[in-house]
Amino acid sequence: MTTSGPALQTLATRDVFAALDTSPRGLAPADLSRRRERYGPNELPRARRRGWWRDLAGQFTDLFAVVLAVASGITFLAYGLQEPHDAGTLQLAVAILCVVLLNAGIGFVQEYSAERTAESLQAMVPHTCRVLRGGERLELPARDLLPGDVVVLEAGDAVPADCRLVEAHEVSVNNAALTGESDAVGRTRQPVADGPVLEARNCLFMGTDVVAGTAKAVVFATGGETEFGRIFRLAAAAPRQKTPLQIQVASMARRVAGAALAIGALLFAVRLPAGRPLVETFVFALGVMVAMVPEGLPATLSVSLAIGVRRMAARRALVKKLLAVEALGSTTVVCTDKTGTLTQAEMTVVQVWAGGVRHPVSGVGYTPTGEVTDPKPVRELLRTAALCCDARMVPPSEPEGWRVLGDTTEGAVLVAAAKAGVDPAAEEAATPRVTEFPFDSTRKLMSTVHRDAHGALHACVKGAPQELLARCTAVDWKGERRPLTEELRAAVIAANDELASQGLRVLAAASRDLPDGRPTQDETESELTLLGLVGMLDPPRPEVRAAVDACRHAGIRIVMVTGDHPLTAEAVARRVGIVRGPEPTVVTGVRLDALDDDALDTLLAESGELLLCRVSPEHKMRVVAALQRRGEVVAVTGDGANDAPALKHADIGVAMGASGTDVAREAAVMVLLDDSFASITTAVRLGRSVYQNIRKFLIYLFSHNIAELVPILAATFAGFPLVPITAVQILAIDLGSDVLPALALGAEPPEPDVMDRPPRSKNERLFSTAVMGRILFLGGIQSLGVCTVFFWHIHASGIPYADFTVHDTAYREAITMVQAGIVVSQFFNALAVRTDRQSVFRIGLLSNPWLLAAGCFGIGLMAAISYLPLLQAVFHTAPLAASDWAVLAGFGVLLLAAEEARKWWLRHRRPTDRKEGAQ
Repeated sequence: MTTSGPALQTLATRDVFAALDTSPRGLAPADLSRRRERYGPNELPRARRRGWWRDLAGQFTDLFAVVLAVASGITFLAYGLQEPHDAGTLQLAVAILCVVLLNAGIGFVQEYSAERTAESLQAMVPHTCRVLRGGERLELPARDLLPGDVVVLEAGDAVPADCRLVEAHEVSVNNAALTGESDAVGRTRQPVADGPVLEARNCLFMGTDVVAGTAKAVVFATGGETEFGRIFRLAAAAPRQKTPLQIQVASMARRVAGAALAIGALLFAVRLPAGRPLVETFVFALGVMVAMVPEGLPATLSVSLAIGVRRMAARRALVKKLLAVEALGSTTVVCTDKTGTLTQAEMTVVQVWAGGVRHPVSGVGYTPTGEVTDPKPVRELLRTAALCCDARMVPPSEPEGWRVLGDTTEGAVLVAAAKAGVDPAAEEAATPRVTEFPFDSTRKLMSTVHRDAHGALHACVKGAPQELLARCTAVDWKGERRPLTEELRAAVIAANDELASQGLRVLAAASRDLPDGRPTQDETESELTLLGLVGMLDPPRPEVRAAVDACRHAGIRIVMVTGDHPLTAEAVARRVGIVRGPEPTVVTGVRLDALDDDALDTLLAESGELLLCRVSPEHKMRVVAALQRRGEVVAVTGDGANDAPALKHADIGVAMGASGTDVAREAAVMVLLDDSFASITTAVRLGRSVYQNIRKFLIYLFSHNIAELVPILAATFAGFPLVPITAVQILAIDLGSDVLPALALGAEPPEPDVMDRPPRSKNERLFSTAVMGRILFLGGIQSLGVCTVFFWHIHASGIPYADFTVHDTAYREAITMVQAGIVVSQFFNALAVRTDRQSVFRIGLLSNPWLLAAGCFGIGLMAAISYLPLLQAVFHTAPLAASDWAVLAGFGVLLLAAEEARKWWLRHRRPTDRKEGAQ
């Protein structure tokens, strides 16, 4: 608060103005500039975004990029030291540099477009507000509000800043965006005891909504100093967690780069004593290193993840970070809030009880579509309840649908009345209200008095069933007015208890005829005739139960984390299938405070159904951190500002796009544009598919890296003075012939059983034993083929090893055969790696046309390198004969046949021996 001394909520109304240096007339115009300079605009601090140039520079910190950039720099240096200069060295340096720039450009474009698509305006702070300044009532932009301003509020207004009430007429507010509690809570202007400001019943907070009543309040905090701003800062301070794929790719990059440097250094040490020139030997070692680094991997990974992003976007799920796509696939726990995520945040009448009979009501939300079963017996009940409402229904307008202005409970009553054939507006016009006795928290009733067309007065009363029943002397029982006997009273109480046990909020409605004159409150609310009960709830979203079932089937645990009451939370959890057992574990925020970290870990380790209720943002973050300590991959869903810290701290933060707050969307890495919880299940399915596809193209890429390295090693140890494949040829393969097929593999659709498997372990290696075995198997076959064709050409020439030069036709044909052999075998390899155990002929060789097109493009590019003089000069290649292509195709068919034989053996070996790799 901006005051010193006693807490603002403890002060009497007259002292509030003095404490904030203002008056009931509001701020004086002369005081505005001083306060504006001191406090600044009333807006949340915008998230600090790095400039685009920083994002672009960040692309060069990838370890592969660093290794290649260093290699390019050293190669440029080697070219400068050579005498005479070798054009091939310059070509190699330029080619490596182009690879680095291309990878960085692709990664930057994908990240930049995803981030900018996800940006949203600060929608939570209302655009305008009504204030008193110098005694004059003004409408101002909310950002111009200052501490000391007196704001004027009524039902339907969003609270523009943190305020202390100085006038309040039956005010209630919805704090769901701030606390997660869905029920409207009453507010008073009277002083309250000192304590946490969020619990002060005489304070209103930015981002909440007034649902009933009118008020005046004095602003005591604006912008980042509000409670909303405090949560914003808490979310900003929470560290962004690395995804499992980030960790594994970084580990893989370190190992591959380390191995490349080690082997390059080893070969440099082996060749230098043999009398080769220093610079030439060094360039040769760099070529080996380049052969081991999968240059196309960063670009392929980025674009493959981007394909997943686009697939999710087509399903109304916006992913801001590419790597978040894959992380969804490894999710083991979903911590979900309740209001607005599992439910629609729209109160809905689902049961009407009258005369011992229940009348179910169909339809959800504020759209008046649906019907009341057998409406005639309850039409008078709903008419009376609707007349006793201050809320009103607002017809749909772009872009919003039906909504309610005022208390959400009253809105639900109005919608139910419309479903029963009652027109609330017409009834109000026919029987105008002449007086009212507003609801208060003491008597828990609201009463209105109406005059009919004949001049007679009628009372309409609604409120808590227990309070209303005590004031009734009769009951409408199946169309007859009967005395309220103990037996009938017990029947009403039993019906109320049954509705409440279902997690429904229950209202009772009653009426009476009044004598002429001006009735008092006691007269209006006595000797009533009970008409019945109305049971309502914040309905679950219709798609949620199926989504919860799918998550369970996929081995994903769901924990509800909400600021709502335990009974309400459990009722909703049962409706959507999160709770199925008789006694779930229900833990409140108070109990969480009493648990140390070890006790919390023990609680979360239990496998039973868990509901965390009445929790704060700090509680949510603590729970997420505790789950992560246990090795869980945690996704957190939410829409309120109170969810933002946990959204950011989670492995995957999932915010609601339509109903979510700006703070929540800012903290999350994934935004559900349709607010559909079912989109999470779809995202998990796509995420798992992305991981599978990543492994497919990793096998594809690294198997040919072996085929590039082995001939170089073989030539070195065989004493051949030249390399079987140059670094420029390797780059042409990696970028020209491999990237497109790898992308086509990355676009393979999810396998049918992807959601039938448990989540993969967070510690599962990207390169498992099975994956490495498959890389060595396929790479070994390719290596055998290209080594055979190379040494066959060399020996067929009849030239001794020592006499070979780079200009010999036989040598140029031999290295062309090596490059073409790798390209052709990779075409067949791409077909082979599409499945792990299933025959590729079973799914169809033509079922991925993009893969076939990409393979044909690679072979066409290789043909151009072989036959076009311009490319021959760059790559030192020679034209191949038709018989050469036939030999290479034969080796490709051999690779595919060998892989099909391996899959056949996996399918037909003994079941007890089957140990399927996680590929």
